[in-house]
Parts: sequence; structure tokens; C-alpha cells
Amino acid sequence: MQDKVCGLVSIIVPVYRAQAYIAETIKMVLAQTYKKWELLLVEDCSDDGSADEIRRALSVYARDPVDNLPENVGCMEEYQCGGERRIRLICKNKNEGAANARNTGLSLAKGQYIAFLDADDVWAFDKLTRQIDFMKKRGAGFSFSAYEFGDEAARPTGKIVHVPETLTYRKALSRTVIFTTTVVLDRELVPDKLIQMPQVASEDTATWWQILRAGQTAYGLDEVLAIYRRPPKSLSSNKLIAMRRIWNLYRRQEKLSVLSSACHFVFWAYRATMRRI
Repeated sequence: MQDKVCGLVSIIVPVYRAQAYIAETIKMVLAQTYKKWELLLVEDCSDDGSADEIRRALSVYARDPVDNLPENVGCMEEYQCGGERRIRLICKNKNEGAANARNTGLSLAKGQYIAFLDADDVWAFDKLTRQIDFMKKRGAGFSFSAYEFGDEAARPTGKIVHVPETLTYRKALSRTVIFTTTVVLDRELVPDKLIQMPQVASEDTATWWQILRAGQTAYGLDEVLAIYRRPPKSLSSNKLIAMRRIWNLYRRQEKLSVLSSACHFVFWAYRATMRRI
């Protein structure tokens, strides 16, 4: 890994079929009150023109192509913003999914901090300022925040997911309260090998568990700093998929016994249900 820039936040955005949202996502990052950031847009071979939409949104900035690319990257372009090359469009040469897209971004990130942002979610304008200050005060390597559910247009619904002050591995097994778009990690305290996402369903939850299993504690900032956009889908189908995924994580990823998996699963199901009603 290259040397990390102190205080720099590397914002990693996996981009797949995000044409409808990605221009607003870029504007949202540009509007952040915390100005020491770089934005890594990892385009995962979308078929909807996402890469072209990114180029249109960034057309006002000087663009420079990048050579010496990783094997899984077809092309990379850097955009100068505020006199610095702060935005990168990283185009994968084949679709590999969100986990691999985030891992590609991580491998190219220069910042001390890693912040994950999904292209269809929304951050508060001062999200990074508040969360980095919170981490410094707590000496935290792993932080996450409260969030609110939004409709398809990201309009807040009033349903807020509050978060605990701290979360350990054992506590995390029975609740999936950590929302990826709210997570910030300090690479000085959490090594990249733990941040690398495994290639499994619900890779984000699996990642938080592997970090916590290594002895880290996650610190929750109970302030709403993000909106989780939820377009209308089959909720019953989504629930069944989530149930299968969480069970497989218990048994295959964490290698828990059937009895231990069942105990955690009961508490997980209860909390997941309460969070959505």
C-alpha cells in the first residue's frame, strides 16, 4: 500500500447502473464541509452509461489519463478540483460486483481514512466533518452513524435507525445496525487486510464482523448523517434473501455452530423487523 496522506478521506463509491444518481452523488461530495478528501468512482462495467454520466458531471474540470493500471482496471482518469487531482474515475475491465469494486478503490486510495458511499445514498453536507471529529475525540479506528430511510427520491420517511455507542464482535452478530454508507475507517488503526471485503453475499456485514473479530470496537455516532434510499421492491423477497444470507454468514463465514447460529439469528431477526416497522 502506498503512503497514506494524514487527514485525507478516501471516499470509495462502487458504480453500477447508477446513471440516475451519480451526478448528484458527485455534487454531494463536492459540497462537504470537510475539504480534505479524494473521490474514487469505481465503475463496474455498467450498461446504462454511468461512466459517460460521470464524465459529463466532471466536464468542467481538467482531465488527465493515468497509466500503469492494475490488472483489473481498463482505464483511469484523474480530475483536477481546487487545483488538485482529487477525483478519479476508475473503470473496471469486467464486472466483479460491489465487494471487488470497493477493494479496487481501497488498493488505489491515498487517504488515512476510508469512507464508503453507495451511489444511490445521501450524506449530510457536514457528514465527514462531524464523523472525523467524533473519531478523533474517541480515538476510534472504526465508526458508523445513525441514518434515516428515504423513499425512491431519497425523501426522508421519518424512520430513523439509531445506533449504540459501541459495538463489539459478539454484539454485532445479533444485529446488522451498521449501514455501509455511514462507515469511516482509520487505516492507521485498522489494517487494509481487514478492510478488504470478502467475496460473499452481504460482504459489508462480513467485513464489519472480520474487523470486530480481530479485536476492534466500532463506535456509533447517534446522529443522522445519511439517508438510505429504498426504491419499491418486493419486501417479502428481500427479507427471505437477507435471512438466507445472514444464516450463511454465521455458518460458513464465521463457522458458528448450528445452536450458536440459531441463537444469534433469533435476535437478528427481531431487531431487523423492529428497525423496519
